Amino acid sequence: MRAADRPMQRPSDARLLAVDAEGRMRDLPRAALASLLRAGDLVVANDAATLPASLGGVHAARGAALEVRLAARRTLAHDDVRAFTAVVFGEGDHRMRTEDRPAPPRLAQGDTLRLGPLEARVARTLGHPRLVELSFRGAPDAVWAGIAAHGRPIQYAHVRDPLALWDVWTAVAARPVAFEPPSAGFVLDWSLLHALADRGVGFATLTHAAGLSSTGDAALDGRLPLDEAYEIPRATVAAIAAAKEHGGRIVAIGTTVVRALEHAASRTHAADAALPSGPGLADLRLGPRTRLRVVDAIVSGTHEPGTSHHALLAAFAPEDVLARADALLERLGYRTHECGDSVWLKAALRGQSARSNLNTATLASRLGQRRTRRPSWMPNASRM
Repeated sequence: MRAADRPMQRPSDARLLAVDAEGRMRDLPRAALASLLRAGDLVVANDAATLPASLGGVHAARGAALEVRLAARRTLAHDDVRAFTAVVFGEGDHRMRTEDRPAPPRLAQGDTLRLGPLEARVARTLGHPRLVELSFRGAPDAVWAGIAAHGRPIQYAHVRDPLALWDVWTAVAARPVAFEPPSAGFVLDWSLLHALADRGVGFATLTHAAGLSSTGDAALDGRLPLDEAYEIPRATVAAIAAAKEHGGRIVAIGTTVVRALEHAASRTHAADAALPSGPGLADLRLGPRTRLRVVDAIVSGTHEPGTSHHALLAAFAPEDVLARADALLERLGYRTHECGDSVWLKAALRGQSARSNLNTATLASRLGQRRTRRPSWMPNASRM
């Protein structure tokens, strides 16, 4: 595989590796995604817009430069600015690999960080020199305005040019709560949505605050994904129930959709209990021992083995199928990362051996279109 090094969300030559329940694989143009679905299926996407969550600043007492990357909150509430989980780096910027970034100055409870027009207090440290809980000072509207004015999208060294906010928004972005883009949703455009409707495929959304994909530190990466807040509308729960009642499949656009739906399902005791709507905090770690209760297939970007996103895919396919998929992605030169190519993974038929005459890959999904009131400082999604 090769890194996607330009912020091009929907390149005309984008590709899709389709892996079915028996481990058979096909190399397709990404525009062929709709052909994998049938009437009665339901596509569920994450409609979270991405915050400019990278904040440069200084440690007030030491004067040392640092970068704060906001990573999680426990709720999606607008007025919740008192408890952000954040990863802190020392001096440098996105052009330096996260693995090479220096550690921040030693952080302790009560320290003040000056981040442009904002001040944040270290409420507590979280068992790693880079990981803290921050509380911003000031009224919520002033904090969000400061983040909008001073923040930049979180970015990694494989993309050299600075990202604009519209580079990290999907076409269906609504409430700004994600810390990195729910990038599987970059597969979406209006032609695809029309193609889905023409095939009788339903479409629904949820909101999940996608967190960081990498911290540059192996021990800290091992704690990913962090607990992530989400909200599932009642209309989406109803659409899922209707699709399942009529034999339709639930197709998640991205790993965040899978985390939200399967976490919500885990809150019910009976396997056939109704999926709860409303807010939640996804703290599940999905993998090979997970029995999926809601999602039947996932559309995702291509993820490298060893990442938390790749680990989630083992809930859909046995390890040998994923290994063969990875080898095929490598051989065919698929692009990785947030602006790369995509994979479709149908949940394996448990108890049967997955067979394939090719080599396999990875996948996870997102789609979304719930309309919420957009803050005036956010860019117009039509530019995407």
